[in-house]
Amino acid sequence: MTEALLEVRDLTRRFRTAEGGTLLALDGLSFQVRRGEIFGLVGESGSGKSTAARCVMNLLRPHGGQVLYQGADIWERRPFRRRRRLQAERQMIFQDSASSLNPRMTVAEILAEPMEIHHVRPPRGSLREEAAFQLGCVGLDGSFLDRYPAELSGGQRQRVAIARALTMEPALLVADEPLTGLDVSVQAQILNLFRHLRQEHGFTFLFIAHDLAVVRHLCRRVGVLYQGRLVECAPVESLFTSPRHPYTRALLSAMPLPDPRQARRPALWDAAEFAAPGVLREIAPDHWARLPEECG
Repeated sequence: MTEALLEVRDLTRRFRTAEGGTLLALDGLSFQVRRGEIFGLVGESGSGKSTAARCVMNLLRPHGGQVLYQGADIWERRPFRRRRRLQAERQMIFQDSASSLNPRMTVAEILAEPMEIHHVRPPRGSLREEAAFQLGCVGLDGSFLDRYPAELSGGQRQRVAIARALTMEPALLVADEPLTGLDVSVQAQILNLFRHLRQEHGFTFLFIAHDLAVVRHLCRRVGVLYQGRLVECAPVESLFTSPRHPYTRALLSAMPLPDPRQARRPALWDAAEFAAPGVLREIAPDHWARLPEECG
């Protein structure tokens, strides 16, 4: 089995509510992302997907559990130089490219900024030449270098955000719903770009989404989150053809079909089934599901 680049163990994260209570966003979450794969994390809004991504990227400190990157706990205290290297090796692509790009910087400045912060010598001579090269990797030419984010379309901004992540040649890319708000044709272009980056350059992705059709097209394995808990994790085809957890089945039943004549009849689901306690067990090779102990 391929070595795990990222391993999340029993991750717990809570938030204070406006009423003074506590919301459990992540409840003992565990999964692995293997080197060179695209691992999908899916679930409805509020299931904890983005919280998990931010804990993986040191943007939110978990209240329990571990995040291991190349076998080392990322939340342990470590020398400054090691922390900087860890930041460079992991890059995040945010959901909203409009807010993640500085509106007062040109594309060239945006792409050069990570290399300046980490004191990286541009492999291709100058920062501008390196920025132009990275733009070419995401399907944009050098004419975009002097433009500002407001002068770009949503798809072009997201490509710039991806190019910025690529400048550090990271081992792990975390993409937090990067297709939200984009036209279908642009979504297809970004998906094909991600597949190209994995196949040609060997990047490892943690891909967070709520669109199961996208996940089936892109990912090798997928984990399903419900109320901060992993309820099923399996190779993508195994999950789609043989889902075992009731929440996974509910998600799949809600997927739209292109042919209206094949539309499924609406199914009624008991939410209590989704949250029922159970044990995460391997029910088939590499297929894990949270089921009651008496289930086979």
